[in-house]
Order: sequence, then C-alpha cells, then structure tokens
Amino acid sequence: MPRGLTTEDPPQPSATGPSRAIVSLRASPRFRFLWVSNIFFFGGTWIQTLILGWLVFETTDSELLLAIFTAVRLTPMLLGPIAGVLSDRYDRVRLLTGACLLALGTVVALATLTSLGMAPYWVVLLGGLIIGLAHSPSQPARSSLVAELVGPENLSNANALNSMAMSLPQVVGPAIGGALISALGASWALWISTLWYVVSLLMLLPLRGSGRAAAVAHDGVLAMLTGGVRSILRNRLAATVLGITVVANILLWPIYQSFMPVFAKSTLGLDAAGLGWLLTCNGVGGLVGSIVIAAMGDFRFKGGVFVFGTALWGGLWSLFALSANVPLSFALLAGIGVASSFFGVLQTTLLLLTTEPAVQGRALGIQELAIGVMPIAALGLGAIAEVAGIGATTFVSALLLVAVMLVVAVRVPLLLRFSGTRAVRS
Repeated sequence: MPRGLTTEDPPQPSATGPSRAIVSLRASPRFRFLWVSNIFFFGGTWIQTLILGWLVFETTDSELLLAIFTAVRLTPMLLGPIAGVLSDRYDRVRLLTGACLLALGTVVALATLTSLGMAPYWVVLLGGLIIGLAHSPSQPARSSLVAELVGPENLSNANALNSMAMSLPQVVGPAIGGALISALGASWALWISTLWYVVSLLMLLPLRGSGRAAAVAHDGVLAMLTGGVRSILRNRLAATVLGITVVANILLWPIYQSFMPVFAKSTLGLDAAGLGWLLTCNGVGGLVGSIVIAAMGDFRFKGGVFVFGTALWGGLWSLFALSANVPLSFALLAGIGVASSFFGVLQTTLLLLTTEPAVQGRALGIQELAIGVMPIAALGLGAIAEVAGIGATTFVSALLLVAVMLVVAVRVPLLLRFSGTRAVRS
C-alpha cells in the first residue's frame, strides 16, 4: 500500500492561521535544518548560474557558446533515474553532503583559475557541467529526505516550503550576482558565492543519522533501476503524474526558460530592465502560490487541485500569448507564477504519496528525467516559433496542455479524488 494511504501515520500538529503555513518547520527541527540548507544551496546555484553565464559571454561574445554552456549545465538532469537509484540505495544525507562538497570545490577551483586569468571557455564549460552534476542528480535524495523527515501528513506543506526555498533565491539570487559582478568583478563574485555552499553544508551536519536507504540493496544498480521503473509505471496514479510532467516540460516550461526575452522585446517593447521586472512578477507569483499551498496544510483532493491548477496554468499562458498590453501581461505572468506552484509543488507531493518508500527516490529520479526533456523541447518550439511566431506557438502549446488535463480528468477520475490525507485515504 502506498505510503500516503496508510492509517498509522503520526497525527499532524494542531495549527491555525498563519502558523499552519510553517507547520512542518515547527514540527520537525531536522526539516528546519534541511530547509535552510536548501535555501543556501539553491541560492548559490542561481548566483553562480548568472556569474558563469556572464563570464562565458564576456570572454567569448558568442550567443551560441552561451547556449552550449546552458545545455551542458542542464544535461545532468538526464541522469535522474540513476540518481533515484542512488537515493534509494544509499544514505541520502551523505549524498547531499557529497553534492554540496562537489559544488563548493568546483566553484573554489573556478574562482581560483578566474583570479589567475586561467579560465578559458572549456574550463568554465567543465565547471558548469560539474555544478550541474552536483545539483540535478541530488534532487531525488533531497525530495525523498523531505518525505522522511516530515511524514505524509505534512508533506504538502513541506514541499510548498521547499518550493519557497527554491523560489526565494530565484528572485534575489540573480540580482545579488549582478551586483557582485558590477562591484567586484566576476572572480571576486565567485569567491563570495562559495559562502552560500559553506552555509548549506553546515546545515546538513545536524542531519547525520537521517536519510538512511529505504531499499534493501541486494540488487545491483541496473536491477534496482529496471525493477523500480516497472513498479512505478504499473502504478496508474504515479504514471499519470509523470506523464503530465513530461507534457508540461515539452509544451510550456521551455517557453518560460528560453523565450521570455522575445516576449519582452518584440511583443511588449520592454528593455532588459523591463524583462527583469517581468520575470520578478513570475517569481513573486510562484512564491505566493507556495505560501498558499503551505497554508492549506494536509488538504483534501490534492490530485484534483493538481489537475485543475495545471489546466489553469495553461489557460493563463494562452491569455499571456495574446496580450500586447504591458500591465496586463505583468498581471498575467504573476498569475502564471501562482498557478505554476500548484503544478510544481503537487507533482512531487503526489509522487511521494502514491509510491512505496522503497522506490520514492527512483520515482523522483524519473521525474528529473521528465524535466530533462525541456532543453530538447525548446529547440523544437524555437523552430516552430521561427515560422509561426512565438505568440501563436505559445497559444497553441498552452491550449494543448489544457486539453491534455481535461482528458486526464475524464480518463483518470481516481486522480481527481486522490487526497492522501489522514482523514480521507482515497
């Protein structure tokens, strides 16, 4: 029986009003340490993404080489299934500690070489790949550890707070990185950015003894991978959630990640500062959405909220694609940020609630692979946009996502009813 469907879970601590939004932080001191660690880990990642991207373009003056750097940095997401096996097989806290040390050592090396004027393009490219290896493959262990530390009753709240831990650095990290480059230069900016990983590492130390492997590691990595994939795909609810993740990362996420400058400049007539404010609106919306989900606690019908929230996300994108009005576009992108939280937070929550603890790492690893299709999808959407225009491409993609969610609502009604709560075990 999936973890979220048991009746022996510990009761959720009573919380009302604003305190409900932080119930996981109040109830689990170890989750507090992990949450702070995540804030600084993702903060370091966002800052270094900006610094290294700037460094690449400054030294090469090539959009193509910058695009290659971005693609190489994201490539480790394709290793998600293997990372999921490692998460189920080994101590998760040790995996996160190793990832943090790897990222820290890499940034120290890049800062040293940059300070000495010995950081050609291939060195920065290699550094980006290693930082990507520290970031993406650690995600299954990170999310699985959340489930272990808080239990199913507080899982929606904890995942929403975890989303906030990623959203906050996304809002302020690039601004901090840009300010450091302007004030001190890229090499000093890299040196200072290492402090984020130091704090993240220190916050993991009290978690030693948590995160032990959920699976009995009698089988090899390949056997665990194939067995886990078979088990997950036979689970109709988990397979449906993963399918929605794939579709969303083909149809809409590439547009936000790759083509917002086109909307800003060509459709709305904004400059770089306007683009920054446009993205900030989305980040603030995502933060608000995460707070809303956190405040809802262990609410009913999580599956239905996920399905219709994702459909709303697509609907708002279709309206944004048609808008040429700047204030309306800012408001729509803030709404898109709110709706994207219902997709982003609940996809992870539902995967953890509908799968056995022994395969949760592998489920999240497959999710990471599903997200990894985004760079490839961006190339296809870009080719279509060259012919049809980015507005028409986005409009059709958004409506396709809405259509897919309506089909899911009709064909998989069990997902709409799924609550995974103590009160109603759907």
